[in-house]
Amino acid sequence: MKKISTILTAIDFSESSDNAFKMALSMAQSFSARLLILHVINEPVDLRGFYVPHISFEKLEEEIEAGAQKMMESFCNINMVNFKDYDCLIVSGLPYEQIIGQAEEKGADMIVLGTNGRTGLDHILFGSTAEKVVRKSKIPVLTVRLDEA
Repeated sequence: MKKISTILTAIDFSESSDNAFKMALSMAQSFSARLLILHVINEPVDLRGFYVPHISFEKLEEEIEAGAQKMMESFCNINMVNFKDYDCLIVSGLPYEQIIGQAEEKGADMIVLGTNGRTGLDHILFGSTAEKVVRKSKIPVLTVRLDEA
């Protein structure tokens, strides 16, 4: 079996991704692996061709990125106190593409993702980033479902 030396986990600051993060951190500790914590800023709908007054899209993108940086910094300050072998990454794009691309680029041996277990119409309408990653990734993917209370 191949040694797991780098694990990538994607977070969106939801309860589901926090649950998966805890699993990824536990695995990284157990395997003495490096942990890559990725947040993907989903590409916003491009409305530049429409007349929308009082909105600067460049400013909006800057504010979204600054907010993501603050949230990631806070997340790591709280959760990474006792674990030092990690990197935080913030990128923009389609989440499933960026998760796979960053995992490949950074040499991850495993991807750990949360899933909230949507089914039916909800799943059809919104899709599942985790499902797309599982279907398209060449790297093994562990999905962690959030238990419903």
